[in-house]
Amino acid sequence: MAKRKTSFVCSDCGAEFPRWQGQCSDCQAWNTITEFVISATKSVVSRTGGGYSGQTLAQVENLQDIDLQALPRISSGFKELDRVLGGGIVPGSAMLIGGSPGAGKSTLLLQVMCLMASGRSALYVTGEESLQQVAMRAQRLGLARDKLKLLAETNIEVICELALQHKPEIMVIDSIQVMQVADVQSAPGSVSQVRESAAYLTRFAKQHHIAMFLVGHVTKDGSLAGPKVLEHCIDCSMMLEGESDSRYRTLRSQKNRFGAVNELGVFAMTEKGLREVSNPSAIFLSRADEQSPGSIVMVVWEGTRPLLVEIQALVDYSQMANPRRVAVGLEQNRLAMLLAVLHRHGNVQMNDQDVFANVVGGVKVTETSADLALLLSIVSSFRNKPLDRELIAFGEVGLAGEIRPVPNGSERISEAAKHGFKRAIVPKANVPKQKIPGIDVVGVARLSEALDAL
Repeated sequence: MAKRKTSFVCSDCGAEFPRWQGQCSDCQAWNTITEFVISATKSVVSRTGGGYSGQTLAQVENLQDIDLQALPRISSGFKELDRVLGGGIVPGSAMLIGGSPGAGKSTLLLQVMCLMASGRSALYVTGEESLQQVAMRAQRLGLARDKLKLLAETNIEVICELALQHKPEIMVIDSIQVMQVADVQSAPGSVSQVRESAAYLTRFAKQHHIAMFLVGHVTKDGSLAGPKVLEHCIDCSMMLEGESDSRYRTLRSQKNRFGAVNELGVFAMTEKGLREVSNPSAIFLSRADEQSPGSIVMVVWEGTRPLLVEIQALVDYSQMANPRRVAVGLEQNRLAMLLAVLHRHGNVQMNDQDVFANVVGGVKVTETSADLALLLSIVSSFRNKPLDRELIAFGEVGLAGEIRPVPNGSERISEAAKHGFKRAIVPKANVPKQKIPGIDVVGVARLSEALDAL
C-alpha cells in the first residue's frame, strides 16, 4: 500500500505547514489550519542513462511562434453574464460562481443551461438537490426541459466517466462543496476534498474542452468558502451578491483570465427567474420627487461602462465623545481621511458631528472617483442645503486638497447627459475639449473651488 503524505493547509490563504498550529503565520488567522492528506503515487518516469523514458516531453517553442488565434466564445444567452465573463464562455475554462444562500446561483445557471441546451450538449450535475427538485424549479420558471441532461451524483470519478459518454460542451457542478474524490480520506466539504475535486474537474475540463461552471458556498463574512487554492486553479471567479429584501442581484468578477476583473452585471429576481437589467443606472437613480440635503449623483466606472449611482450623507450632532463614522458601500477608512481633508482645505470642521454615508441600491464603490461627490454630499447635509437635482460630480481628492483626474472622464459626462443631467463638477483635467451638448461642465483643481462652485 502506498504511503500517505499529510500536510496542514490554511483554509483562508492556502499556506501549508508540516504540523498543526493554532494560528496561521502567513495571514494571522486563528483556527483555520486543517489536515490535508495526499495519497502518494509511484512516478511513471524513469531515468535511464542520460534521458527520460516512459513519458512524452513537452516541446519548447519561441514566444513569437505561438499561434494567437482568438479564443472562440460561446454566448450564454444573457448579455450581462457574457459581459462579466469578458465576452462569452470560453471552451475548456473552469468558472466558479459563489454567493450567499438564496442569491440565485442555481437559478441563473439552470436558466443558462436550458437556453444553451437547445443548440449544444449540456449536462447539469446536482449534488445537493434531487432530480425532481431541479425539474420542479425548471417547470416553475417556465424553462424548456426537453434538451437538458441531469445527473444527481457526488463522486467526481463517476461524473467524469459519464461525461465522457455523453460528451457535453458545457457542464454545471452544483456544488463543489459536496463533491468528493474516492482516493481522499476525508469528509466532503473539507479542505482536502474541495481542493482535489476542483483540481480534478479543472484538468478534465481543459483536456476535453468542456466549459464548466462550479457553484461555491460563502462563509459568514461573505468570502468564498474552502481553501484559497480553489480560486487559484480556476479561470474565472464570480460573486452573485444581493440583499435578501432586494429584488436586484449584482454579478461581479473577482478573477478572470479571459477578460476584465471589474465588470458588473445586474439582474432582477422575478417569478420567472433572473432577468437582465440593460440600464442599471435607471434603477439606482429612482430618487424622491423632492430633493433633500445630502444627496448627489456620481458616475462610477464599472468595467467597460459608466454607472450612475446616488450617494447620500447624513451629518448630525454627536452625543458621544468620539463621533461615529459609518460608511455603507464605501471604504470606512477613506471616509475618515476625506473628513480630515475637508477640515484642513475646506474649513469645514466636523469634530462633534456623526457622519453617515450610504450608496443607494446596495452598490459597492471601490474606486476613488467617488471622493468629490462624497464630500459635496457631506457639506450639503451639514449646512442643510439641498444640491441641484440636475448636478453630478466625480473626482479623486488628494491629501493636499487637489482634485485629481479619473479615467474615462468624457464617457462619464456623456452618460450623465443621456440621463438628463445639466451640470457637472469634475476635475479640471477631465473637462472635455469639445463641449458635450446639454450639459455644463465645471472643472475644478482644488477642493475649495469645488465648494465655491456649489
